[in-house]
Amino acid sequence: MPKDQVDKSNLPSRHVTEGPSRAPHRSYFYAMGLDEEAIKQPWVGVATCWNEAAPCNISLNRQAQAVKLGVKHANGTPREFTTITVTDGIAMGHEGMRSSLASREAIADTVELTMRGHCYDAIVGLAGCDKSLPGMMMAMVRLNTPSVFIYGGSILPGRLDGKDVTVQDVFEAVGKHQAGNMSDAELEVLERVACPSAGACGGQFTANTMACVSEAIGLALMNSSGAPAPYESRDQYGVASGEAVMNLIAKNIRARDIVTRKSLENAARVVACTGGSTNAGLHLPAIAHEAGIDFDLMDVCDIFRDTPYFVDLKPGGQYVAKDLYEAGGVPVVLKELRKAGLIHEDCMTATGRTMGEELDMIRGEADNKVIYSVENPLTKTGGVVGLKGNLAPEGAIVKVAGMNTQEQSFTGPARVFESEEDAFEAVKARQYEEGEVIVIRNEGPAGGPGMREMLATTAALSGQGMGKKVALITDGRFSGATRGFCVGHVGPEAAHGGPIALLENGDVITINAITGELKVDLTDEELETRKANWKGPKETIYASGALWKYAQLVGGARLGAVTHPGAKAEKHVYMDL
Repeated sequence: MPKDQVDKSNLPSRHVTEGPSRAPHRSYFYAMGLDEEAIKQPWVGVATCWNEAAPCNISLNRQAQAVKLGVKHANGTPREFTTITVTDGIAMGHEGMRSSLASREAIADTVELTMRGHCYDAIVGLAGCDKSLPGMMMAMVRLNTPSVFIYGGSILPGRLDGKDVTVQDVFEAVGKHQAGNMSDAELEVLERVACPSAGACGGQFTANTMACVSEAIGLALMNSSGAPAPYESRDQYGVASGEAVMNLIAKNIRARDIVTRKSLENAARVVACTGGSTNAGLHLPAIAHEAGIDFDLMDVCDIFRDTPYFVDLKPGGQYVAKDLYEAGGVPVVLKELRKAGLIHEDCMTATGRTMGEELDMIRGEADNKVIYSVENPLTKTGGVVGLKGNLAPEGAIVKVAGMNTQEQSFTGPARVFESEEDAFEAVKARQYEEGEVIVIRNEGPAGGPGMREMLATTAALSGQGMGKKVALITDGRFSGATRGFCVGHVGPEAAHGGPIALLENGDVITINAITGELKVDLTDEELETRKANWKGPKETIYASGALWKYAQLVGGARLGAVTHPGAKAEKHVYMDL
């Protein structure tokens, strides 16, 4: 006999499971081994970004099975499906990197289309690599279904000469090798040991930053992002997440009940206090956009400015994600923020309890090694700072975690490059001078297209020992693994005629992370004259296909580089159709 049947009169799956007219649909479900009871239960999409492209994604398929067990335990019917990922570590440093940010939109779009097409009632989304985390969360908020997010977990650190190593060390080793400070054999040893397991890059790079965001924003269960990917103990979080989403269906708690202006502020706090990736300044506004909430790059930076930085993680610090997990993870970090009154405790979470109620159950305390106390931070302000000025009227962003006050201002002549490749070749050949500001333009969301990360160039500078002797600005992005005085997300971008398009070699640029300024020593009249003589955007080779389409649609970095009007323009909510 079937269990107590759930009333599906308000759930999307009624469109494919209920009534005589849906007999053809049900015949497909019987074909897949489902029985009458399973067909009558709520349907939960279990979305993963599983693929064989990279270690970040390779364990997601196995973890999804645990989620499905949890859904079944709680009398739901799970249906697993996959979407794409583009893994930045492999896409980095060549044309493939143009696909990375565009993949965030493709992930959100394909998850939306799958959920709509099959009328699933809720979603549990598993993601491992940089853009797949925000892409999955964006889909949840766009659809406004009951939603639980799970991170696939970080990679274990490699070990060499008694020290932990990560992929960041390998990127920087390329610079050392090019400078003649590392042999072929030493590089070959490092590349073989740096990444010893499944999981996403181990430092507080973009994947781990957005994993911390998933807990802080309330879409993920507390501490679910902590355990490294190879730990089979992750399965308990998968099972619990499957059960949790069924509870959300029962209580009709949807993604936008969880993702609010306050929870976005909580998320930005966690990015700041962990010295997280500058990419959060792109992804948080994009998630907000899906909910129709005004929360742009400068709003994120306002929170960064008054949040202490107290978690000592790579690339600015010493430790990796596994160390954070062993020190108590994101819940202990949130507890420290709460002590300083920096967390909104009334925000709803994926458990159906508030953030404050969740934190009341956390017993861990700061260890003062990985997680410092909020009263005794590494620095008094966040690891990421927003900048504005005549060079970036729509703002820009710089990561200062691990830098002292003296290192946070820089004035020097511009050395302008029209693409990352040009800059990388010049850096390899040492065709730049100490004290210069390296400018890389035409790398924005539309102009790239794709807003590539400049890790190859910044890592080469670090490897040459020049990371603190030059500054770098771009309308592109930086990897979460970037170190040095590097300013990204300069807006408007060159392709949209922003001031960065008008710079010439020798123009004197000032970057001041303490005052929040990014300016060039040119009068408004001079900039206007140059704008009048500007020849227009640089042509790209992407005149058709997905990247052409992306370049036509994508907006500026300040609002998250989004490609559709968002919730403010919507005329229906998927769950209510």
